[in-house]
Amino acid sequence: MHPRSTRHETTHERIVEVAARTLRRNGYDGVGVADVMKQAGLTHGGFYAHFESRDALLAEAVERAGRDSATVMRQRIDTSRARGESALRALVEGYLSETHLRGVEGGCVVAALSSEMPRQSPALLATSADRVRGLIDLVQRALPQGGTREQAMVIAGTMVGTLQLARALGPNQQGKAVLAAARTELLSRYDPA
Repeated sequence: MHPRSTRHETTHERIVEVAARTLRRNGYDGVGVADVMKQAGLTHGGFYAHFESRDALLAEAVERAGRDSATVMRQRIDTSRARGESALRALVEGYLSETHLRGVEGGCVVAALSSEMPRQSPALLATSADRVRGLIDLVQRALPQGGTREQAMVIAGTMVGTLQLARALGPNQQGKAVLAAARTELLSRYDPA
């Protein structure tokens, strides 16, 4: 690989990483090209060497954020399975945790952005919808044998909505209580082991 190509790819990844973090923290409208480039240590003028538009950057940021959070969730599931524990329990407990409540910047992009997704451009909406489907797929794979797609949809929707409500209340007793109630309910219903 040519050194210039490698440098270009490294710079591109740095921009996407900054944009993904900013996107989860500030939402779609809170991602400014100039600010992202500055945080990445680059000039605003270099943006178009990497992306044809702001929406192109946002689409890659959504994809990256989704991939990163899915990787963390899959690792949690794999660790639990290796210990003989339930994959669904690991997923629900990790997703509805105090760490995730506080960790907007590094957390699930679906929970951070789902209320804003319908107002995006068609291309950006398609990328965002892929992340929603990815979360449902992850939940379905974590279900005990015989679990259905419909159950995965209900669980994913409950987890996302619960996390959003808890974040709206804050990382206080009320927010934590919402998380605890949903964890208990989901696990007693879908993973009563």
